[in-house]
Amino acid sequence: MAEEKNTLEEEAVSTNEEQNIQEEIEPIIDEEKEEVPEDSSSVDEEKLTKLEEQLAALQKELEEKENRYLRLQADFENSRRRARLDYEAAQKYRAQNLISDILPVLDNFERALNVETDHEQTKSLLQGMEMIYRSLLDALKKEGVEVIESEGKEFDPNFHQAVMQVAEEGYDSNIVVEEFQKGYVLKDRVIRPAMVKVNQ
Repeated sequence: MAEEKNTLEEEAVSTNEEQNIQEEIEPIIDEEKEEVPEDSSSVDEEKLTKLEEQLAALQKELEEKENRYLRLQADFENSRRRARLDYEAAQKYRAQNLISDILPVLDNFERALNVETDHEQTKSLLQGMEMIYRSLLDALKKEGVEVIESEGKEFDPNFHQAVMQVAEEGYDSNIVVEEFQKGYVLKDRVIRPAMVKVNQ
């Protein structure tokens, strides 16, 4: 009898424990049921749509950043090229200001050398001036300075400045008849155009 009583008590305790566990589990199962929607496929579609939207936004942002990077790279290359061209031009025409200042001196030399004289001392003085003039021209040629050829050439507004027009026989139309002042170029840049008289 005692054994049966113990068995019955054990079964009662076991049943009570099962009931207690069942009572504890039921609310958890109910919560999970509430969390799981009835139509799980609609949730998957919503998540997929959100992910696609996020992906599209990220791709758009990436394209914008790539375009910005390419623009910055192009700007950088352009600024580098401009800086290089400016440096090359500065080196190429570095003597331009000095040459422009020297041109009036050359004009004065030419005027002085065109003076005619019979006096021996004046002749020897003119010879010395001519040597200086030639040395100065040689130094300018080494820097790339060239005299613009004018007389007998066709008038070119890039190299000639017409200060007078005449109608002379023996010259074709638009031909330089006379040069009043020499013109000079430094490499490919006109420092001073030649002042000329042009046939109509």
